[in-house]
Amino acid sequence: MSNYCIGIDIGGTTVKCGIFKVSGELIDKWEVPTRKENAGKNILPDVAEVLKKKIVSHGLTNNDIRGIGLGVPGPVEPNGYVSVCVNLGWHKIYPAREMSALMGGTIPCKVGNDANVAALGEMWMGGGKGRNSIIAITLGTGVGGGIIIDGKIVAGAHGLGGEIGHMHMREEEKEFCNCGGRGCLEQVASATGIAREAKRNLAKSDLPSKMREFGDAITAKDVCDCAKAGDKLAIDTMETCCRYLGWNLALLAYVVDPEAFVIGGGVSKAGAYLINLIQLYFNEFTQLSANKPEIVLATLGNDAGIYGCARMVLD
Repeated sequence: MSNYCIGIDIGGTTVKCGIFKVSGELIDKWEVPTRKENAGKNILPDVAEVLKKKIVSHGLTNNDIRGIGLGVPGPVEPNGYVSVCVNLGWHKIYPAREMSALMGGTIPCKVGNDANVAALGEMWMGGGKGRNSIIAITLGTGVGGGIIIDGKIVAGAHGLGGEIGHMHMREEEKEFCNCGGRGCLEQVASATGIAREAKRNLAKSDLPSKMREFGDAITAKDVCDCAKAGDKLAIDTMETCCRYLGWNLALLAYVVDPEAFVIGGGVSKAGAYLINLIQLYFNEFTQLSANKPEIVLATLGNDAGIYGCARMVLD
């Protein structure tokens, strides 16, 4: 019986890798630089070269490996086809097929979108542990999402399942999102969006605020810290951002009805303050049932991806 599995989370700067027991125990992890030159042709060979050595160093063979899971920063179609990963330079590629071939064709490989596999990791061994149906939301530079139902990633017919950051939420928004749309959740609830909202509030108000000390360099953490300290403009900013988040989660709850929402990313470091504020608005927008999904913090941090990639191959 193959008792080990491997998770490989491919990012634009580094590739995070881990060897796991099928029980979920992480036994080794490491990183490989992401070489994006030549349309990213070196990325998978570089990973395979190190992985082969790691397998041997742990006294294992390919026969001991149940499978390899790959997380990639782009949409993945059900057959494993990736049309583009802009941050990697990839175009029209089947990453799992290539990885399997590089490992001698004896280890099965699967590929999934990085946000989706991170959600799977949080369900397996993180903030969603013990549950089979969750939606994970990552509040970082953007807003990412992953939907897990009955232990399975819901990627959709075109790989767009879980792209909640680009759901249209704010009708009055005039600026364009990076996706080309306007009024996306990402524009108000990401770390970038929170900082931008703070700047807008400062510009249109004469109220004193500690946030003014940060100038244009203000970050979401600065806004959260000021709000926790009682700064009125910071509180107004966070209430606006969390209202849109609570509203978005309510819409998702009425469609998917997960057991829990798992909130991660840099903004989630605001902890209970953030969760309680989201919960307040979520409760306001979900009047239909008193039995609501929990809203909890993610716990795996940057390792969520490798956990999810490993879990993906156990089905």
